Amino acid sequence: MGSYDSGILLESGTNELEVVEFGIGQNKFGINVIKVKEILNPVQVTKIPHAHHSVEGIIEIRGEVVPVVDVAYALGFPASDQPELDKFILAEFNKTKIVFHVHTVTQIHRISWENIEKPGKMYQGLETQITGVIKRESEMLLMLDFEKMVADINPESSINMDQMKTLGVRERSQKRILIAEDSAMLRAMLEETLGEAGYENVHLFEDGKEAVDHLYSVVGEGKAVEEEYQLIITDIEMPRMDGHHFTKQVKEDPLLQHLPVIIFSSLITDDLRHKGEMVGANDQISKPEIVKLVKKIDQLIL
Repeated sequence: MGSYDSGILLESGTNELEVVEFGIGQNKFGINVIKVKEILNPVQVTKIPHAHHSVEGIIEIRGEVVPVVDVAYALGFPASDQPELDKFILAEFNKTKIVFHVHTVTQIHRISWENIEKPGKMYQGLETQITGVIKRESEMLLMLDFEKMVADINPESSINMDQMKTLGVRERSQKRILIAEDSAMLRAMLEETLGEAGYENVHLFEDGKEAVDHLYSVVGEGKAVEEEYQLIITDIEMPRMDGHHFTKQVKEDPLLQHLPVIIFSSLITDDLRHKGEMVGANDQISKPEIVKLVKKIDQLIL
């Protein structure tokens, strides 16, 4: 399949995405096209000592050394029956390149975030690994939490408290921050790190729909939104309503539009930065740059 560019870069704030479908055994999964750089046939992997048990080793791709993650192993599924037919998905997010070793790559679907449901408890232990469920005519596609998978393997690639030390002693702030983030792991980390930075008044929502409905309810109660919240932080990829659509809803509503919005995502590419600007985001910061995020919050609300 080689390298490909997602030709139809979706217009800003349409709440749609394209998903590459891949298989592990009989199970179907999806990964956002934006994360995918290339799809490769498997090559010889160089084993590395003391690697994380899900990491098969490393390969070289055009001069860059990239780790290979065995997705079947990471999910507790059996290995492939025909390993020679397996595929390597070269992905990039959080400013990191990584290869996901999967069994098949089948097709690309264009779907609306509205059709991606939150995982319930019925996914037998997988719910911590899944961020969304796409129900198609005859099958279900599970959206894996790749950030969590990578954070488990390499905690340095995720938000960590050590970075906060560079900020020195901080004042406590009573400013109230609304956060829309679908990963439970990242919600907990943001709450902890922002608390450490003095922002203890954070209110967490699992997706853009939940967040915007809450803001509308505040308006509906006749309250001034700017007294309830002084800033919004949103992820991009979220079920039901993504961060671009959420930002667009906020910025097009006369009662909400003065709230500053920071997009905090693992997907801040040039194309997506452009989309964030189009929907009116005040700033866009790439995960896991938490110090940069805190400095931007300071700037926008203090």
